Amino acid sequence: MANKQQLRYNIYSMKDTVCLVSLGCSKNLVDSEVILGLLSREGYLLTTDPSKAGILIVNTCSFIQDATKEAIETILHLARYKKEGRCHLLVVSGCLPQRYGKILEKELPEVDLFVGAGSFQLLPQILSKKRRGKSFLSKPAFLYDEKTPRILSTLARSAYLKIAEGCSNACTFCTVPKIRGAYRSRKQQSVLKEARRLADQGIQELILIAQDTTAYGQDLRDGTNLENLLKGLVKVDGLRWIRILYSYPKAHYFTQGLLELIAHEKKICPYFDLPIQHSDDKILKRMGRRSRGVEIRTLLQRIKTSLPEISLRTSLIVGFPGEGESQFKGLLDFVEEIQFNHLGAFKYSPEEGTPASRLPDPVPESVKEERLRTLMDFQKKISLKKYRQLVGRKMEVLVEGPNHQGGILRGRLQTQAPEIDGCVFLKGKARPGDWVEARITQALPYDLVGEIERILP
Repeated sequence: MANKQQLRYNIYSMKDTVCLVSLGCSKNLVDSEVILGLLSREGYLLTTDPSKAGILIVNTCSFIQDATKEAIETILHLARYKKEGRCHLLVVSGCLPQRYGKILEKELPEVDLFVGAGSFQLLPQILSKKRRGKSFLSKPAFLYDEKTPRILSTLARSAYLKIAEGCSNACTFCTVPKIRGAYRSRKQQSVLKEARRLADQGIQELILIAQDTTAYGQDLRDGTNLENLLKGLVKVDGLRWIRILYSYPKAHYFTQGLLELIAHEKKICPYFDLPIQHSDDKILKRMGRRSRGVEIRTLLQRIKTSLPEISLRTSLIVGFPGEGESQFKGLLDFVEEIQFNHLGAFKYSPEEGTPASRLPDPVPESVKEERLRTLMDFQKKISLKKYRQLVGRKMEVLVEGPNHQGGILRGRLQTQAPEIDGCVFLKGKARPGDWVEARITQALPYDLVGEIERILP
């Protein structure tokens, strides 16, 4: 989703200087890291001052309207460097040009080049050659591998590892299949080789990402699946945590073997992020989701039975066309029943070109706002109750660095994913990248406070 993450790198070279700004989710961030790696391999050097860039690249997200708006605002903000700085070439890459195509040439005349999500891997060649036209758009088919250069941008000892690209689900509200193409998994050996390389670079937390991580390998039809991949990853020396994000809630993907593996392997974080979206059968059908309410409840209960210490995260949409008061009340009842540790919610926005944008019975914007506020206030109490259960416990924490306000340190538990979940505010002395044992002293609605007792080996 439009979960904001921004990365700024500048690149100096004898050819030119380049500054890259990355917007959007962790999957887009990996693409940005690949772009940086490819440019670096061609001789470009990294820095952090955009005013010195001859070339500006904005790697965009355009999943929903808010992401599109953020992308356009960022583009217009950076365009000023064409007058105030050294910029002579403004490039927009990623989802925005892939979604809207050549229409952007007229809408954003400030931009010199548009490079879609199907062509971003060609940026070094595009920048180095004489060009005819402004747009480089092709069907997404690229899948990076262990040989593809990446320059990591994540904090402390963590890195994202993209195990697949694209999506073959047919959710009526979603633009991803159109933008990113059909689901395609990387070969297991490729993933394992990259994991070993990352571990050799000092990475100790590996975060597996895809549009649907639990569908990994299904398209290869050679027996590759998430369970077998995890069995290989836990053998990689140096890894301490392996985290799984973005798991579509299809029951048959969550095999008993997968759940037992997670239960017995300490390296695999007891954490699932399942974007359920809704609990009402009518709404789920309108959304084009493949599971119904009873199946979702049964799956969640099976996960909680197999993994009593599991931390569950979900994302929900309020105000989808046809969502009446009874459906929304049912959603609140569902959240009360499941007791998610972490929950993100979004107002439905009709995305151009999606089947859902043509559905009848739209929900007024004011009602969407009220429902979003009600749901998040509801979840706030649940999150606080969950965190209060941890007060007094000694827990392993990965130190990420100082809090953004300075002073106190900030870290995460195994049950907290970066950026999207809360954190642990730490009192004591440690360095970014340290693993510490901390005693939890206070619970906040979305964060914890702890005191460092010792540095762990």
